[in-house]
Amino acid sequence: MEFNKPAEDNLFDRATIIGKPHSRIDGPVKVSGQARYAYERHDVVANQLIGFPVGATIAKGRVTAIDAEAARNAPGVVAVVTTLEIDPLPKWDFNYARLFGGDEIQHYHQAIAVVVAETFEQARAAAALIEAEYEAEQVDVDLDAAFARLEGTGEAETDTGDFEAAFADAAVTLDAVYHTPSQTHAMMEPHASVVDWSDGDRLTVWTSNQMINWNKQSLATTFGLEMDKIRVESPYVGGGFGGKLWLRADAVLAAIGSRAAGRPVKLALPRPLMMNNTTHRSATVQHIRLAASEDGRLVGVAHEAASHTLPGGRGEDATAQTPYFYAGENRLIRNHLVDMNLPESSDMRAPGEAPGLMALEIAMDEMAEKLDMDPVAFRKLNDTQVNPSNPEQRFSDRNFIACLDRGAELFGWADRNAAPGQRRDGMWLIGHGMAGAYRGAPTLKSGARVRLQSGRLIVETDMTDIGTGSYTIIAQTAAETMGLPIEAVEVRLGNSAYPVSSGSGGQFGAASSTAGVYAACLALQAQIADSLGVEDPRFENGEMRAGNTVMQISEIGDGDELTAEDSVTFGAFKQEMVLATFGAHFVEVAVHAATGETRIRRMVAVCDAGRILNPVTARSQVIGGMTMAAGAALCEDLATDMGRGFFVNHDLAGYEVAVHADIPEQTVEFLDTLDPASTPLKAKGVGELGICGAAAAIANAMYNATGVRVRDYPITLDRMIDRLPAI
Repeated sequence: MEFNKPAEDNLFDRATIIGKPHSRIDGPVKVSGQARYAYERHDVVANQLIGFPVGATIAKGRVTAIDAEAARNAPGVVAVVTTLEIDPLPKWDFNYARLFGGDEIQHYHQAIAVVVAETFEQARAAAALIEAEYEAEQVDVDLDAAFARLEGTGEAETDTGDFEAAFADAAVTLDAVYHTPSQTHAMMEPHASVVDWSDGDRLTVWTSNQMINWNKQSLATTFGLEMDKIRVESPYVGGGFGGKLWLRADAVLAAIGSRAAGRPVKLALPRPLMMNNTTHRSATVQHIRLAASEDGRLVGVAHEAASHTLPGGRGEDATAQTPYFYAGENRLIRNHLVDMNLPESSDMRAPGEAPGLMALEIAMDEMAEKLDMDPVAFRKLNDTQVNPSNPEQRFSDRNFIACLDRGAELFGWADRNAAPGQRRDGMWLIGHGMAGAYRGAPTLKSGARVRLQSGRLIVETDMTDIGTGSYTIIAQTAAETMGLPIEAVEVRLGNSAYPVSSGSGGQFGAASSTAGVYAACLALQAQIADSLGVEDPRFENGEMRAGNTVMQISEIGDGDELTAEDSVTFGAFKQEMVLATFGAHFVEVAVHAATGETRIRRMVAVCDAGRILNPVTARSQVIGGMTMAAGAALCEDLATDMGRGFFVNHDLAGYEVAVHADIPEQTVEFLDTLDPASTPLKAKGVGELGICGAAAAIANAMYNATGVRVRDYPITLDRMIDRLPAI
């Protein structure tokens, strides 16, 4: 099925199941412990051994020798494989870090050995006996110094009008530099895999991964296997946030260990290796300049940023939103990738926009203050319905002003204290802040298979559920399309034996996968119509109706299974528009006048993301994003050892994250608009929008409370305590 023009009126506009609140259908098995995550897959294959990894203790250089003899002779050990025993493994398109093999070290905690034993304790104890010698090289991990060298150089990604002239002539200008730190995904479930490579060239992997087909392709490339010799299963993922998009060392080491031991191997990365061996969000340095006329209209926007990456990597494009979000005819945007021997930086929830808006939305508030304008009014004045860098290109659907207005109403913005540092509650300084939210709304080809069995529908797709509600919205889509109650739909996910879906990531999963399921259901409807010799059948209320023919869906097929499969592809017409999601965040904070301790009192978010497929699961996604943003604003920081090039606080004791208990009140409201250009369901993703802009809203509220402007995250008390108002 090709989606090659905007959707017209269809069954989803008269929906009774899609768009309605429904508890997650996978909830009962998860809360009862019946859902088996990767490391819990004890029953999938017998005689499992346990693997334990060994990581490098330098950030750059070579391994010159590894002594594993003591480990091999340790109790319970079945196999030990070191990186010096095999050639460097090939890397698939989206893997930039070396996962195993050879003597080159690219980053700290790069895997250099795997120990396989009968028990976890035996494997861990033996791994501690391995001794490695290195030839270390000096590392340079100073991003500020690199940005100073690079700023103003290279070709601009966006260069429209004449920004420098506009900035020089503008009535009001802002020129400021902002910093965001490296962050880690900190999901509850570690990177873990059970791998069986004991049967010749057949490889079976039970893992925790967001993208089944990408993972399968990576495994094929890494180990030189045919795709049809590999099976990957990941029915439940205990959090990913982008950290489980790619093949990582857990699966690679378990596979190598299984081949060496001749038995299946289970391996989970310890938390320190998760933070240094896997991917993370790169730190950024961002220089933002804004120029405005006296009436507050932006006439120029410049945004230049830098992030670190391993050679060839993507880094963190903090300028991602700036070409599109606000008006302004003169625009200059550059993004620099700096090669550094730090662990691989890659996608983390809302890559680009999340850290980019942490800076841009403070800059917008600072500019509003210079103009003596209300921050909401300033953003509304600079809204745009066209791409500012290409006015011929319109947004498919943009309701940012409606988000601002409704958010201000829900929050009580009109009653806020506009002057910083003027409202107190005892020893607490009270502040209110807001920020805009922007995140792109891409879609990817996605497929599914449906099986009709005497009125019961089974949906199969390799789509994953990373805690986002995929099982539920897919069931709702199939039930709505086929005229069945949701209880009559069984959803099977996360298996490479199923049709290839979009997978989960980039805020494309929900919109793409539900469209793919819709396409498969339409194929099934066409098959039914052909077999019955009817035209234009309607499926509703458990019946198929076509002309004078009425038939119970449970009777279709006379007890035989009917199967159909299809994918949705998206036409080039979408390239003529900008598809994006929008939101507005409002926050109240209290900052202790003596200590600088900050407490979030309440948060409000209003979101514009097309049709909301399930307001229960969508709200869960947004409040989760808001909570992650609270961590980004106040505490999350992968502290870098500048001399040795590694993240020091590589556990959940030293790397502090926010939790829901830190935010007493969170309000989320959806405009529930429709975007016909997005998918047949007129829906867009929302899982990453919640983190976009929310951290800046907290920062702006802290400024409003104290009068102290901090441009470097996280905004810990040491960055403001010496500037707080007198008690």
